[in-house]
Amino acid sequence: MNHHTKIDLTDNLNNWNDRAVVHANGGYGDLAAFASNKQAITATVKRDLAVIRPFLPDQKLTGQHLLHLQCHIGDDTLSWARLGASDVYGLDFSPVALTAARKLATAAQIPITYVEGDAGLAAQAMPEQLAQFNAIVTSAGTITWLPELKSWAESIAQLLAPGGVFMIRDNHPLLFALENAGLEIKQDYFSGTEDTYESDSSYTSNSAGKINHQVNHNWAHDFQEIINSLIGAGLTIKNVGEHRITDWQALPSLIYSKDHEGWELPATSPQFPLTFSVVAQKP
Repeated sequence: MNHHTKIDLTDNLNNWNDRAVVHANGGYGDLAAFASNKQAITATVKRDLAVIRPFLPDQKLTGQHLLHLQCHIGDDTLSWARLGASDVYGLDFSPVALTAARKLATAAQIPITYVEGDAGLAAQAMPEQLAQFNAIVTSAGTITWLPELKSWAESIAQLLAPGGVFMIRDNHPLLFALENAGLEIKQDYFSGTEDTYESDSSYTSNSAGKINHQVNHNWAHDFQEIINSLIGAGLTIKNVGEHRITDWQALPSLIYSKDHEGWELPATSPQFPLTFSVVAQKP
C-alpha cells in the first residue's frame, strides 16, 4: 500500500463534520428551496458540465451511471441527477455531510446512493461498483485534502467502465502557492508541500466562530502529479483547461460576477487561472 493510508486524516474529518453542519444550515443557502425546485442546478455543476459535456455520448448525461467523489452535502450530486444521470452515487468521508446529503435527496424525491469512504481509496469503499461508472466527477476544493494522488487515480480507473470519462475541475495549483492570500507566492508550488492551519470559519459567509475542530491539513498537487497520476493509472487525457472563474472567494481581491455565478479577478489585476480542469477516459 502507498503512503496514503499512513497519514491520519482525523483532523480534517472532524473539521468537515463541523463544516457540514454549518453548510447544511444556511451556509449553502436555502436547501429546502433548492430541493423543491426541480430545475435548480448549482453554479459549480453548470461549470463542470461545460467541461465534461463534449466527451459524453451525444453530449448528454442521460442514462449515464455517475459517481461524484467528495460529494459533501450533496447539492452538486443532486444537480448531476437532475441533468439526467441515472443510478447516481456520491462518496464522502464525512458521515455528517452524508446525513445532510441523504436528507436533501429525499426532500427532492431523487434516489441517490451515498457511500461513506475516503476518495483516495474509493474502489475499496465500493468494490461492487468496479468497472461500472460511465462518468466520475469531482470539483471545487477536493484534491488539496488528499495527501497523494496515486491511489486516487487508480481507484478512478478501477471504477470507470471501459470508455467511461473522468472529470476534475478544481482550484488551480497556483492558488496553493499563493496561500489564498494575494498575489505574492507564499509557499512551495510543488507536490509534497503540506499546509497545516487553524480556522474557526469555513468558506461560506457568516461562518466565523462556528467551527470547533479548527485544524486543517492541505497538500499541494502540481500539474505533473495530477496528470501523470491519471496517465499512470491507465487513463487517456482528453482535455486540460485553465479557467478565469472560481467557485469561492479564493483570493481577497476576487469580485463576484452575477453573470458567471462565480468569482473572478478584477479587470485591473494581472490575469491568471483560478481553476483548472482535466478530462480523462478509460480505454
